[in-house]
Amino acid sequence: MSKGLYLYPKWIRLWHITNAVLFLILIVTGISLQFSGLDEPFVLVSFKSAVSWHNAAAFFLVLSYVVYIIGNRVTGNIKHYRSNSDTYLQDLIKQANYYRRDMFRGEPHPFPVTEDSKFNPLQRFSYLLAMYAGMPLVIISGILLFYPGMLPRQIFGVSGLLINDLIHIASGFMLSIFMIIHIYTCTLGSKPTTLFKSMVDGYHHDDH
Repeated sequence: MSKGLYLYPKWIRLWHITNAVLFLILIVTGISLQFSGLDEPFVLVSFKSAVSWHNAAAFFLVLSYVVYIIGNRVTGNIKHYRSNSDTYLQDLIKQANYYRRDMFRGEPHPFPVTEDSKFNPLQRFSYLLAMYAGMPLVIISGILLFYPGMLPRQIFGVSGLLINDLIHIASGFMLSIFMIIHIYTCTLGSKPTTLFKSMVDGYHHDDH
């Protein structure tokens, strides 16, 4: 009996799991750094430990991201991020209507998974935004926080360090929201755990 389409090779699965763990560490330590000076009881990690863990996780996240970018190019996985520009907006609306209404009516998925297209239009849009806009922003702003001497003292009359800090926090927050939505949509298969199996064996098990 066939397991289905083999769409997630080992390198993708390893990168995906590694990236998720590193990002969770960055979220926890980032929140702790943000509020550590307030002496609040909900701070999860002490300031000193949060700095060490945040910097270490950030370093490995940069390496992971480099592997991701190179891997996408070398293996051809980048093809799954490309969209049909002629029907781009219509496809996004159709997919949004499916999540908003049609799936609750039991209607078939408008863009079933195939060997050449494993992402639906909204997935392609959000993944591109997260991985090719959000990640570079959070990485570059993080590096500049680590080396503040590279920043201009002022940008339009405002502290360059403050602007960079806001960019880092905002991009990190948006990527955290993306992660939550990503986890939720992975529960929309025939069973809540069905789509998560893909990260275990590499096969697509569901058409939702």
